Amino acid sequence: MSAQKDRWVSSFSFLLFCASSIPTRGSARLLQELSPQEYFSSLQAGRASLTYFSHNVSPGAQPFLEQIENSAEALQDYGVSVVKVNCPKEDASRYCVRENALRKAYLFRGNMLIREFPTDALFDVNSIVANVLFALLFNEVKYVETLADLQDIENALKGRSNMVFAYVPATGTAEHRAVMEAAFVYGTVHQFVLTTEATLLKATGHDEPDVSSARLLFCHCQQAADLAQPCRRTAMEAALTMLNIHRHLKLMGAPLVTEVAEDPEKVSTVHLQLGLPLVFILSQKETYEADRRTAEFVAWQLLGKAGVALLSRDLVDLNILLRSNVALKTPDEGVPIKYLVLEDTDEVITLVEDKSKVEQIQEEEEEEEEDEDDEGNNNQDVQDDQVVEAVSRDKKRELPLEQILALTEETFHSALLETARTVVLFYASWEAVSLAVLRSYTEVADHLKGTRGVLLSRVNCWDWPGVCAKENVTQFPTIKIYEEGERSVMYNGMWGTEELTSFIMLSRVSCPLKLATIEEAEGYLRGEFPPELSSYHHTSLLGVFSTATSEARKAFEEAGKILSGHVTMGMYFEDDALALSRKYAVSPPALLLARSGGRSVEGITLSKQSVQDMVQMIRYELLDIFPEITVQNLPRYLQLRKPFLILFSDGDIGRMESQEMLKLAKGRPQQAFVACWLNLKKTPVGRGVLKAYFATVPSLPVLIWVKLHAGGQVFKFPSEQAITEMNVLSWLEKLKAGLEIPSGTLSEEDWKPPLPAYDFLQMMETAVPELPLHTSHRRGDTPARHPPESPGGDTTVQEEPSPETKAEKAGSPGGNLRGTAPRLAAREKQGKRHSEL
Repeated sequence: MSAQKDRWVSSFSFLLFCASSIPTRGSARLLQELSPQEYFSSLQAGRASLTYFSHNVSPGAQPFLEQIENSAEALQDYGVSVVKVNCPKEDASRYCVRENALRKAYLFRGNMLIREFPTDALFDVNSIVANVLFALLFNEVKYVETLADLQDIENALKGRSNMVFAYVPATGTAEHRAVMEAAFVYGTVHQFVLTTEATLLKATGHDEPDVSSARLLFCHCQQAADLAQPCRRTAMEAALTMLNIHRHLKLMGAPLVTEVAEDPEKVSTVHLQLGLPLVFILSQKETYEADRRTAEFVAWQLLGKAGVALLSRDLVDLNILLRSNVALKTPDEGVPIKYLVLEDTDEVITLVEDKSKVEQIQEEEEEEEEDEDDEGNNNQDVQDDQVVEAVSRDKKRELPLEQILALTEETFHSALLETARTVVLFYASWEAVSLAVLRSYTEVADHLKGTRGVLLSRVNCWDWPGVCAKENVTQFPTIKIYEEGERSVMYNGMWGTEELTSFIMLSRVSCPLKLATIEEAEGYLRGEFPPELSSYHHTSLLGVFSTATSEARKAFEEAGKILSGHVTMGMYFEDDALALSRKYAVSPPALLLARSGGRSVEGITLSKQSVQDMVQMIRYELLDIFPEITVQNLPRYLQLRKPFLILFSDGDIGRMESQEMLKLAKGRPQQAFVACWLNLKKTPVGRGVLKAYFATVPSLPVLIWVKLHAGGQVFKFPSEQAITEMNVLSWLEKLKAGLEIPSGTLSEEDWKPPLPAYDFLQMMETAVPELPLHTSHRRGDTPARHPPESPGGDTTVQEEPSPETKAEKAGSPGGNLRGTAPRLAAREKQGKRHSEL
């Protein structure tokens, strides 16, 4: 061990000896001493030299010569040689005999004199290097004294090159040397501008700057094309040293925003290499343009302090990306990436400038998640709204939104023009009904997958209030169908998957559909035409018109526009229309109503000519004669405001009861009530209805008469009697005569939720100050307006003007940024428990 140690010490000593013996690149060896003849004969074209002509060195010139010798090594790095010319007494050359020659130094390029320097200006190495490079880089470094000169240079550079503007309190300083050395390296890339005027520093936008300290600004003129606007400037906050300037220019030359599509742990940029953090703005395909602008905005604010990258969630399979909107990666090895949920861009900037903010935000998020979990566990069983409860219960279930295109302000109008029919769901991500409908909407998208000419899309009005305001969306959710970006139809039916799918498919067909031949008309009544609707069970309605009934035909066409999506309407008005109408024992104008695939066709004479009367009549005729009541169709029959004769059954009703009830319903004198039935197996809510009528559920089947709109009296058909047309009619006569005693009476009190309603306006007013990007679109400013309902069944389908027309009326909305960073946190915190987020 001792021998090994001795060998190591011996080797180390030998290396030290060798190192001390190697000639150094000291200034003594680099300073050349030549005679005038030798000097001028050795000059080479293009090569610079700093020369001092001397006879006998006086004691006063000795400090200057020492600094000249010390600067030789630094100047050699820039291709400048330092020469001392010893002038003999008999030498009569002009530099040796010139008056005060010994008080000056000369800078030559080849045999051309560039500059004379007083020796008192070259007082140390910094001043020598700075002044020599300043003279050599005359074209690369412009010196300015007035603001006008600076603006002229800036305007000349706009759209062409960037500018590095430096202020130094005096020339010949270390800061001046650092700027000149940077200009020597980067002068062909950027235009360098130097000044010693403090007024110019103030004019660049610095409030009360410290004029005793040097400053450097990077002016982004290459991206500026407007002569009226100054170039954007980024100040270097570090001291003016060559290393700091090099670092700053490296950062300014890096891409403003780096787009990445890999695990953030594997990403490395120039910012991380230079010891700065990297901020990831998390994006997705549908909001890419807006997210890109948000990332650029943040990047400009953090330029020189941190890098910004745009990371696509669609391309990186990390679950944590779905729960965050910002990530922070530091240059420190072993420190994990921080994934955060921030509300606006100010928080992103604070995140970089205040490192303690990261831990504070993470602690707040963890506390919020714990509170939400506790609240969800405690309140899920006592939700006052079944929709809210259902959404809350399924909050962790992800929605398959891949087949639904998310639209933004930038993509909305262009998307409407790409497809023949664009279905748009306008919703609010914080609202329970919107999220419940969004679930149905995903099922509709699955049913219509591959359907040509139909695009399903969505607009989150919480993110894009301007789009919803332009489209006159005043309630959530709202569905509209746009035909090639022009006419729009609003859906006002039930929110079930089947109803939405049927509405979208029926809207694909012109309403009314003009038929050219009797064969087409017959095929239409059988449900075979148009072929794209052959798989959908629907009632077909055919209007038959002669040439003399043009007024009724026009009213029928207008009625078709109103009822589009709810019914298929055909129209036949050819010369042989009379032959078609006679076949069904009617005369034009008439309606042919085909149910069950055309097995039964009913002819109805059109006696009313106005559009609204025709709409109301069509809606009434479309109602089933003896319908099965469901949650979906109940509103249509309730709007008739007639008594209900309901047969409750635990499954399908018997054949005899069905035939007897159908005969009862077909009797036209019985139009004063609605004859219907309810299957408790398919509609289990019917048991709750029976419990509201009676103390317990009676034996089934049971026939009930109830006047929902007049007194609420409930009568039960005698269970010992068979349900036949004659028995029921006889029983109804007794009811009319007041000979039957009601089995119960419904309470006239309003049915209210078991818990007080939430004050959403108050909740939103509390949340708005935390979301400054939404202050121009506060919720509650516009009261919700519900469309009027018609008494005949389905609510009215409203036709909307084109988006271009509405845009002209509404004007452009306010608001600044629309990126993910300022918005996603709002969605998470307002509706974070819902799986769509």
